[in-house]
Amino acid sequence: MTQQHSALARLQRTGMLAAWALALLCLWWWRERPLLALAVVLALMSVHAWVLALEFVLMAWQNRCDPAPRAGWRAVLGAWWVESHIAVWVFAWFQPFAWRRWPDTAFPSAATSGQRAVVLVHGFVCNRGLWTPWLRELRRREVPYATVNLEPVFGSIDDYAVLIEDAVARATAATGQPPLLVGHSMGGLAIRAWLRAAGAGAAQRVHHIVTLGTPHHGTWLARFSHLTNGRQMQPGGPWLRQLLTDEAASAYPQFTCWYSNADNIVFPASTATLPGADNRHIAGVPHVAMAFHPKVMADTLKLL
Repeated sequence: MTQQHSALARLQRTGMLAAWALALLCLWWWRERPLLALAVVLALMSVHAWVLALEFVLMAWQNRCDPAPRAGWRAVLGAWWVESHIAVWVFAWFQPFAWRRWPDTAFPSAATSGQRAVVLVHGFVCNRGLWTPWLRELRRREVPYATVNLEPVFGSIDDYAVLIEDAVARATAATGQPPLLVGHSMGGLAIRAWLRAAGAGAAQRVHHIVTLGTPHHGTWLARFSHLTNGRQMQPGGPWLRQLLTDEAASAYPQFTCWYSNADNIVFPASTATLPGADNRHIAGVPHVAMAFHPKVMADTLKLL
C-alpha cells in the first residue's frame, strides 16, 4: 500500500517547477549575456543556503549559554555546508517527487520472523519522503515498517495522533509485537501527543521511542511562527506546558533523544532533551542531516 495524497508534495512540487521556470526565463531574457544569466540562476538556486546561514548564526548566538558543548566556527561552517546540500535532496526531490517510491507499509515475513516493526514519523514541513534513505535500508534488511504523512500540514499537532494510532495499529497487527517509534523534529512531539491521546497503557504498546532533533521544550525559531503547529512549538508556550503537565515523567526513560550543538532549527540545543531519557549528543550535525546520520540510524536500529 502506498499513500496517494500529500498536500505538501504538491506544494513543494509546484514551488520547484516555478523555480525552474524562472531560471529558464532568466536564461532566455539574458541570452546575449550568458555569464550574467548564469549568475542570476545560481543566485536563485542558492537562496536556501543564505537562509540556512542566517539560521546557523542565530543558533550559535542562542547556544552561548546552553549546557551542550559549544560548536566551533569550523563545525558550524561544516554543518551549514552539509545541510545546504541535504536540503536540496530532501525538499527538491525526496518529498516533492520521490515520496511514493517506497510503500508506506511493508511487513516482509514479519508474521513468521518475529521481527518487530519501525514506525517513522516525520516533522514540520515534511512528508514521508524524508525517510527515503531509511526505507531503502529497512527494505534491504527486511525490517517491517509503517510511515505516515502528517496532514493537515499546518494544523494542530494533536490532530496527528489519529494517524500515528493507525500506523502503530498496523505495525502491531502485522508483527504481533510493540513497534519501535522514530520521530524527527516535530514528529517526536506528535508521538508524545499520541501517547497522551491514547491514554493509559499507551506506553506499553511501544517498544521504545527515538526522537531526532525534537523540540521537546520548544525552539527559539518558533517565536516567529503564526502557524498552528509552529506556535505550539514556542518555548514555554501553553501547548508545551500542558503536554508536560499531562505526561508522567516516569515515561521518559522509554525515550532516546538525539540532539546536536549544530542543530539549526531546534535550539538552544538542550531543548531537544527530556529529563530521565537516554539523551545522546551528536556534535556538529545539523537538523535535517541528523535524520540520515549513519551513527544515528545504526544505533536506532540496534534498539530493535
